[in-house]
Amino acid sequence: MTKSFSFGLLTASMLALSTGAAFADYELNILHINDFHSRIESINKFDSTCSAEEEGKKECFGGAARLKTAIDQRRQALSGKNVLLLNAGDNFQGSLFYTTYKGAAEAEFLNLMKFDAMTVGNHEFDDSEDGLATFLDKVQFPVVTANVKATAASKLGDRIKPSLVLDVAGQKIGIVGAVTNDTAELSSPGPNVTIADDVQSITPAVQDLKGKGVNKIIALTHVGYPRDLALIAKIPDVDVVVGGHSHSLLSNTDPKAEGPYPTMVDNPGGYKVPVVQAASYSKYLGDLVVNFDDSGVVKDAKGDPILIDSTFTPDPAVLARIAELAKPIEELRKKVIGSSESPIEGDRKVCRVKECSMGNLVADAMLDRTKNQGVTIAVQNGGGLRASIDGGEVTQGEVITVLPFQNTLATFETTGADVVKALENGVSQIDQGAGRFPQVAGLKFAFDQSKPVGSRVGDVQVKEGDNFAPIDPAKTYKVATNNFMRAGGDGYSIFKEGKNAYDYGPDLADVTAEYVAAHSPYKPYTDGRVTELAQAAPAPSASEPAPAAPAAPAPSAEPSPAPAAPAPSTEPAPAAPAPATPAPATEPAPAPAASAPAATTPSTHVIAAGDTFWDLAVTFYGDGTMWRKLSDANGKPNPRHLTVGKEIEVPAR
Repeated sequence: MTKSFSFGLLTASMLALSTGAAFADYELNILHINDFHSRIESINKFDSTCSAEEEGKKECFGGAARLKTAIDQRRQALSGKNVLLLNAGDNFQGSLFYTTYKGAAEAEFLNLMKFDAMTVGNHEFDDSEDGLATFLDKVQFPVVTANVKATAASKLGDRIKPSLVLDVAGQKIGIVGAVTNDTAELSSPGPNVTIADDVQSITPAVQDLKGKGVNKIIALTHVGYPRDLALIAKIPDVDVVVGGHSHSLLSNTDPKAEGPYPTMVDNPGGYKVPVVQAASYSKYLGDLVVNFDDSGVVKDAKGDPILIDSTFTPDPAVLARIAELAKPIEELRKKVIGSSESPIEGDRKVCRVKECSMGNLVADAMLDRTKNQGVTIAVQNGGGLRASIDGGEVTQGEVITVLPFQNTLATFETTGADVVKALENGVSQIDQGAGRFPQVAGLKFAFDQSKPVGSRVGDVQVKEGDNFAPIDPAKTYKVATNNFMRAGGDGYSIFKEGKNAYDYGPDLADVTAEYVAAHSPYKPYTDGRVTELAQAAPAPSASEPAPAAPAAPAPSAEPSPAPAAPAPSTEPAPAAPAPATPAPATEPAPAPAASAPAATTPSTHVIAAGDTFWDLAVTFYGDGTMWRKLSDANGKPNPRHLTVGKEIEVPAR
């Protein structure tokens, strides 16, 4: 029986009653986080560890101590109500705490927050099933992921369940989990763990819950906002989706959010499903209120994520424990290895769609370290770059935050034809912001996103001496990359076929730190080694309305991103299927001021997820009604579907 049919019966029976009390609605408050990524300490606007100076200036966000305070305060405010605290995965990887303690620190602090349930993320497998097994030994809350299938030989045993039922004030709440289908490409689950299809795994798990009399079911997923909208929310009898993986900020007040919070999706059963996500790195606490009728149908849902900023006083006991755990790594982290003349751009919204200065730094460092072996090409996946570095002194800790995965330098030989195939893979999911986007050294190439996947790359040239020459498809080249990509990670299966492969050994973070030290003060740069070819913009539909002026959105409390960034796993942050309400950008950009200075000379801008011509006109001209000037200058593309990563012209006012 579908939800809609049940609802119909309930309505009919209620109408038939001439007397008697109506069924009571049930309110459930869902607090949630996702993609914590080992941000045990607070972070700055670059998503790196916040300094004492920045703390003093109240410029820090998140961290376990602040997050604990926020959760405690919210629980206290909801005292006497029905509350769940959920975790949508990717707690591992991203700081020296994970590098040092391999999940034990994350488990300790998550236990203090008293989560009710968690699903695993792909990064939970970064140290194979061994790392996850150790984590499972320590956590004091259930872990549910329906599509993780462990064999009898697996160390995971049966500790990851497909679903569970929680009793919340006498009501049965079902939770079913799922991790992204490409976890084997993105991480290292190993031979004893299979990742099955998410939809095919969730569907029977939901029906099993329904068979147990559960009529309120939450899908706790780590598959990404677009997939949650397109598929998960449409699975029969799923009522609510709490997601992660794409680091999506959803908000009703931030003009640069990726979509509304919650985003309501039509389920084929005839009801609407709220979908939520809360950005990443402990910067936000999701806060959703769902009202169910007596048959388990969602009547309404509302909420907004809470920005965990300096207004939250860090929990003192947690701070003390963090300081204790930090002692063994403090000396390493604070070691100054050089300086940078300006910020080095490692923002995910840049490095996954175009050449970025952090990508150039890492690829250049890889090539420099292996050039005496005859290596002429280096390729680094944009998703492996996890933070920016600000200008001034550069510490070892900052570099490790950028490159936290302990990947090592690897070399192999392959043909020019296979290099081109690898680049095609790298740009195959650019429209989704996938982590496979190639940052390169020793070669340059162009791509056309409007062409079919597999035929987007052109004009590939390899550096020979001081000059560039067209790549020779038949020639054998020596390539440097990281061991994750050489083993086929992020879809680079062609690298697995390379000859004379050698996992060279040095940690990529150490290689990069040594390069910065040798070139200090380092000068960040881009030089056009990756070029996107101009695309023919589609004419706007006759029925497509002009972008509506925003109704005086509240300015974002989020700080400005790194200079030169349009806006921020190895995981995708894809362009979402359009929800009912037009989706605004993923990471907040500076809130445009009404008095923004007008552009007096022509310039360019790279489209970030959710950009609209209206917002850009406010930014560049101080007047949203001038959006048509931008549209006319760029071939009048569909104003609600601008191509992420595309460079547009900004004509003078």
